[in-house]
Amino acid sequence: MKQSEIKELSTADLQEKLGALKKNYTDLKMAHAISPLDNPMEIRSLRRTVARIATELTKRELQ
Repeated sequence: MKQSEIKELSTADLQEKLGALKKNYTDLKMAHAISPLDNPMEIRSLRRTVARIATELTKRELQ
C-alpha cells in the first residue's frame, strides 16, 4: 500500500487496517519460523506497510 493510498483513508479505516495487518504480519512470521515461505519478501513489505500506517496515524494525532 502506497503512502498516497494511506492518506486518502479515514482514521477509523486506518486503525482497522492496522489491526488486520499486524495480525497478518505475526501469522506470516510464525509460518516462516515453522517452514520457509515461498516469498519471504512479503514479511518485509507487510512490516513496512504497518509502519507507514502507524506513522500516518501518529501524524494525524499530532495535528
